[in-house]
Amino acid sequence: MPNSELTQMQMPSTMTPSVLTSGADLIAYAKASWQRDFLAMLTQEQLVTLPYLFDFWAMPHQIAPSGDWRTWVILGGRGAGKTRAGSEWVRKMVEGALPHAPGACRRVALVGETMDQAREVMVFGDSGILSVCPPDRRPDWIAGRRLLVWPNGAEAQVFSAHDPDSLRGPQFDAVWADELAKWRKGGAAWDMLQFALRLGDSPRACVTTTPRKSQVLRDLLDMDTTVVTHAATQANRANLADSFLKEIEGRYGGTALGRQEMEGVMLSEVEGALWSSDDLARCQVAGAPALDRIVVAIDPPGTSHAGSDECGIVVAGVQMKGAPHEWRAVVLEDASINAARPTAWAQAAIVAMRRHGADRLVAEVNQGGDMVEAVLRGVDPLVSYRSVHASKGKVARAEPVAALYEQGRVSHVRGLSVLEDQMAQMTSAGFEGKGSPDRVDALVWALYDLMIAPASKWRNPSIRGL
Repeated sequence: MPNSELTQMQMPSTMTPSVLTSGADLIAYAKASWQRDFLAMLTQEQLVTLPYLFDFWAMPHQIAPSGDWRTWVILGGRGAGKTRAGSEWVRKMVEGALPHAPGACRRVALVGETMDQAREVMVFGDSGILSVCPPDRRPDWIAGRRLLVWPNGAEAQVFSAHDPDSLRGPQFDAVWADELAKWRKGGAAWDMLQFALRLGDSPRACVTTTPRKSQVLRDLLDMDTTVVTHAATQANRANLADSFLKEIEGRYGGTALGRQEMEGVMLSEVEGALWSSDDLARCQVAGAPALDRIVVAIDPPGTSHAGSDECGIVVAGVQMKGAPHEWRAVVLEDASINAARPTAWAQAAIVAMRRHGADRLVAEVNQGGDMVEAVLRGVDPLVSYRSVHASKGKVARAEPVAALYEQGRVSHVRGLSVLEDQMAQMTSAGFEGKGSPDRVDALVWALYDLMIAPASKWRNPSIRGL
C-alpha cells in the first residue's frame, strides 16, 4: 500500500496533527480498537510489506532533504532514530525496484569510530542494516572481508575511523559515517573519505551523530554542500521506554549535557572562553538553598523594535555566611526575552522579581539613562531599584565574575542552558557569538551586586582584589 494511502486513513479524534510526526506516531498513539481496525483492512501482502515502508514510518528528520547536496548530517539526541535513518538511507541507495535490479549506488563505505562499533551498531544493531532490509533483499555478511553483499551485487564495506589509512585506495559512490563527532582521528579520516567518495554521477555521504564539540563536525556544518536535519530524543518517544525518558529528563533536563545528548544541540565553545562547558556542567545543582539576598539584573536593549537585541534578565541569590570570600551565589533563572516594547521587558523583570521574592532590581543604564527607571516604575512605582553604570568593557566586567566560578563559589540551577551557551562564547578577547551577550551582561551585574560590590566595602585583606 502506498504511503499516501496509509496516511489518508481517518485519524483518531484524540490525536491532533501537532502530536504526530510519522506513521509510527499515528499507530503508536491510537486507541487499541483503531489499531485493530487499521490492521484488519490490510491484505496479507500489505501486512508483510508495511514494516519495510520506511517513508511511512520515518520522522521528518529521518528523510533525506531534496536538492543538490554532497553531505547530509543528521544531528540528534540519544535514541532519536539516527542509526535507523542511516541504515534506511543505505538501503535506499543500494536497492532497486526488484531484488536483483541495480540501485543508485553499488559501492558503499560504512565508517564507525571503531571496527567493533561499526559492525555491532551499523550492521548487526537493532536498527542496523541487516535488521531493516526485507528478506528478499537482505545482504549477506562476509566476515573475513568485513563486507555486506546485496542480491543485486551492491557492496558495503566496514571501516574504522581510527585507521584513516585504510581508506586510501578504495573508492565509493556512497558513505555512511556514524558518530563523526566522536572520532578521535576525525579530521584525517574524513579527509580520506572525501578522496574516496568519487564514483558515480553524484556521490554522497550521510553522517549520523550526536553533536559533540568537534572541529571536523563544525567545519562540515559550515560547508555550502552540507544539509542538516535535527531532532531531540523526544521526537522518537513512540519507540522509547517512558521510564527512560523520565529518568534522563529528570537527571539532565536543562543542563548543558542534556542540551547535547538529549536535544541534539551543538554546544558553542571557543578557545580561550572565560567559562568552559565542563566547568558549567560541574556547577549544576538540583535546587537552591535558603538565600539571604536575591536580585534581578537587567541589561536593557539599546533599541526597541522587532529586530532589537534581547533584554538580558537574570535572577540570582547569595548565602552571606562568614566573610565575603566564603559567600556562595546561586543563579536561579534566566528570564531574558526578545521585546519590541520597553514595557514588555520591564514587566518580565518585575514578574521575575515577584516570583523569586527578590530584594532589588538592578539595571544597567549606560544606553537608557533615566528612561530605564521610568519604564520600570511605570510598571511598579514602588519597585526596589538601583541603576549601575558600566565604566569598563564587557570582558573586564566579566573576568572577576568568571573568577568566582573558578573558586567554586557560584552554582546554577538546571534550566540555564541558553545562558550557559552564551557564557561559553565569552573570551578574554571579546564575545565570539552572534549579536550581543545580553544574558551574560545581566548575569555579571547580578553577581556584581550580590558578591563583588559588597565585598569591596570590607577591609578584610583576604578579600581584596575581588
